[in-house]
Amino acid sequence: MKILHSWLKEFADFGDDIDALAERITELGLAVESVEHVGTPVKGVVTAQVLRLEKHPDAAKVTRVYVDAGDGVERHVWCGATNMQAGDIVPLATLGTNMPDGRVITQRGILGIDSEGMLCSGTEIGLSSDGSGLLILPKGTALGRDVYEALGVDSDVVFDLDVTRNRPDCTGYLGVARDVAAGMGKSLTLPKIDQSETGKSLSVPVAISAPERCSRFAVRVMSGISITQSPDWIARRLARAGMRSINNVVDVSNLVNLELNQPNHAYDFEAVRDGFIVRLANEGERFTTLDAVERTLSAGDLLICNAQDKPVGIAGIMGGLDSEVTDVTTSIAVEIAFFEPDAVRATSTRHALRTEASLRFERGVDPYGADFAFARFAELLRITCPNLVVHAGATDARTDALPKQVRTTQVRLNTIKRVLGIDVTAKGLEDVIAPIGFTIAKSATDGSVVVGIPSWRNDCSSEIDIVEEVARHYGYDNLGKIVPTSPVHGRLSDVQKRRRLLREIVVSLGASEAMPNPFLAPGELIKVGLSEDNALRLANPLVAEESVLRTSLLPGMLKSIAYNQSHRIRDISLFEIGHVYPQGTEILPDEFESLCIMVAGADASIAMDMWSQVSAGLGIGAQLAQDQPPTGYHATRSAQLKRGKAVLGAVGE
Repeated sequence: MKILHSWLKEFADFGDDIDALAERITELGLAVESVEHVGTPVKGVVTAQVLRLEKHPDAAKVTRVYVDAGDGVERHVWCGATNMQAGDIVPLATLGTNMPDGRVITQRGILGIDSEGMLCSGTEIGLSSDGSGLLILPKGTALGRDVYEALGVDSDVVFDLDVTRNRPDCTGYLGVARDVAAGMGKSLTLPKIDQSETGKSLSVPVAISAPERCSRFAVRVMSGISITQSPDWIARRLARAGMRSINNVVDVSNLVNLELNQPNHAYDFEAVRDGFIVRLANEGERFTTLDAVERTLSAGDLLICNAQDKPVGIAGIMGGLDSEVTDVTTSIAVEIAFFEPDAVRATSTRHALRTEASLRFERGVDPYGADFAFARFAELLRITCPNLVVHAGATDARTDALPKQVRTTQVRLNTIKRVLGIDVTAKGLEDVIAPIGFTIAKSATDGSVVVGIPSWRNDCSSEIDIVEEVARHYGYDNLGKIVPTSPVHGRLSDVQKRRRLLREIVVSLGASEAMPNPFLAPGELIKVGLSEDNALRLANPLVAEESVLRTSLLPGMLKSIAYNQSHRIRDISLFEIGHVYPQGTEILPDEFESLCIMVAGADASIAMDMWSQVSAGLGIGAQLAQDQPPTGYHATRSAQLKRGKAVLGAVGE
């Protein structure tokens, strides 16, 4: 996730020591992968006005553009862009300018006509993410000025954070700022909001027919909207965060998402004023998303529909074309919901559709952050819509599946000492965890406390999670003053011991260990005489050749033998100890370990001898049964391995 230093500083006084800040963020578990300085002025890029344009008959893909950089000198520049016209003010990189990509602007010619500079897009000079054409500057911009000074652009620093899946709160600025402020002993300042309702009651009915999948769906109506472009600072802030400016409403929606980790969606009110229906899709139902792609839905996908049951969005992922905000929109319905994370992840994976919203929903957002997010949305929208009306009567549909607002867990202070090696009192624990939103709900006389977990921390549920928070904010470098003691010495489990013994026995027989891919192509199980009926198939495989989970080690081992023989290794003995995954009777598949030894260039007697030594070494009591040949084996040179009526395996050719 990209975090702007200037934006982060709006939450707390983090100072300007970039290296120290990056180090502290990393120490808190939010690894800083890179630090990029952006908006640093490119010396030599000035404002210039387009005087006229000419097309050359022998250069169809470029235009001759004549510009004035404020000194009265007419300059000629070749340009491949097409979005400029006479009178536009554009950035001109003058001769000798060192561009951010390493190029140096020199006097180069086309058809024998020199170009006296280069006209720039916003991307080329780090001012926007739109590189489709020239950056057109506001009319009235003074000519000949440094373009960065003319636009009032400040330099900034972008931290690229590797946010792990167990910290969903840190996919928003507020979560990162809360953690870092606590870690640096700074006071946290929440974003400015105004929760006043200034208009008559307007409610949008909501019906939730899939209560386990959508446990909260809140809608607030706002009017007095005028669709326009966002101020430069908003567009620039989004661009530096990796997002494109669309219009003032969509940009505010994205800002709230990034700032508060609260995905939201703004609908044209007229398209949804009769209400919303939240339901599961019908198998094969089609829906066109905002990216103009028609998608075929599955029964497991959750849809947001209008009152006529027409889909207007895939819940938690992307809206539809028919209800989006347009240039004539004057009223909007802002939706903030809580969708079941695993289901959002499944739908997103199934359709290969990852969005900023799905990234957050599938990790888990704050189920109780809607009211603050609505107020922040209105506060930001008033910047471009001074006549904004926030209507009373907001809808807030909830189901019994909504997580509790405050969860608690018991924490024993001696557990903290045992795990971390530090002595902590109840007051000391509160001092550490209170700045990140946790509370001490109750203290007991037995040396334990009841800790209240905030709603935005769905990754915390047990005692050890609180111990981890203490470790992060106490400081890993400060731990270990007292060496923790463990009542149990490290040792191998019985299963690990038997696995090691088995591996040693098979290696002593001259076999080499193979590690085939557990994913198979359709039909590979059938080739070795096994059914695919109980095999699991991946819903969204990377390649079709790896779409089936193995129910036997045989296909992979045969491929390994064939590979070696194709490289002229004729006599080879391989084995694998690996997991197989047959379909079980429950929701989840079965999973167990299996052994396969395969010898090329040998007969059944070698296989029998190997089995005898393996069974003797492990003490396995199994009988050979030839009444029913194993599937895929020679009819008379093979046998099943049985213990009573249970079939343990097979041996033979």
